[in-house]
Amino acid sequence: MGKLYVVGIGPGDYEGMTLRAARVLEGCEVIVGYTVYVDLVKEHFPGKEFLTTPMRQEVERCHMAFAQAAKGRVTAMICSGDAGVYGMSGVILELAAEYPGVPVEIIPGVTAALSGGAILGAPLMHDFAVISLSDLMVSWAQIEKRLRAAAEADFAICLYNPSSKKRADYLKRACQILLEYKEGGTVCGIAANIGREGECSRLVTLEALMETPADMFTTVFVGNSETKNRNGKMVTPRGYQMR
Repeated sequence: MGKLYVVGIGPGDYEGMTLRAARVLEGCEVIVGYTVYVDLVKEHFPGKEFLTTPMRQEVERCHMAFAQAAKGRVTAMICSGDAGVYGMSGVILELAAEYPGVPVEIIPGVTAALSGGAILGAPLMHDFAVISLSDLMVSWAQIEKRLRAAAEADFAICLYNPSSKKRADYLKRACQILLEYKEGGTVCGIAANIGREGECSRLVTLEALMETPADMFTTVFVGNSETKNRNGKMVTPRGYQMR
């Protein structure tokens, strides 16, 4: 009997994948995913059939995965990070009613907020918000509303998809909004190419972040009012030392 797994493969390197995710992919016959993500795992799972679609064909990709599972094949839809954080698990579960004979199981992965946070130090030790700056699915007006709410509440904030060629100024625009509520010296961090070739990170102030280059492979962290730079590490205290 076929089955469809939705698998979060983590930040990109094989070591960043959970053992459970790796075992599931080992047991699959077919692995489906966005071309970039399939290229990250292909060498580690020889002998599998790989099916890909380019960006902006998410629904088609999900139907492709269901079609394979409906044929009785054990199939995996892979996503970077965690499948339930800006991934494919939501789309898969919405489409599942069209394929009543195909069981679906979600396999969690390590999302960029966690893997990037580990590179930078401990930026998310207290309450935090994760916001994507991509307006492909959500209007900029809604993104701006969420940025204001998170900043006013003094959350540490993790920004996904901060910039692209078509959205070159979105990170700057986001910083301008955050500066209405946060000090210019607020400790921030950027982590790029997490778990992949060219991985790098650095700390900057919120004011400097406005002019910092970023792309779709960059994750941005904005501290709260208590976040500190401790020997080059971004640390958001939770208050343990006060007890």
